[in-house]
Amino acid sequence: MKQKITVHIKENSWFAIAAAKKMKAQHLAIVYNRTIHLYNTPKQLFLNDVAWVCHELQHVKQYQQQGSFIFLIKYIWYWARVGYYNIPYEIEARANENNLKLLDEYNII
Repeated sequence: MKQKITVHIKENSWFAIAAAKKMKAQHLAIVYNRTIHLYNTPKQLFLNDVAWVCHELQHVKQYQQQGSFIFLIKYIWYWARVGYYNIPYEIEARANENNLKLLDEYNII
């Protein structure tokens, strides 16, 4: 069996707070590498929302596939060009919200 990749959760991080202000969001999760940063959402509440967890784990996978620098540059470029909702990474993450296999690939702590 393939070893699971460890993903960390950080509640109320400055990174998530800044992103929430930019997006005018009441609750937010944002990924950087293998850390899911939460804003105004307790860790357990996030973990209870399987679709949200799978969405964010897909972003972790995208970071792994692209590398941090390339992922961030492309994400920002797409956001400027097509808007947040139409970013290919977001489309892919939404499409994987019911992909429970992602839960087998990652160990969330």
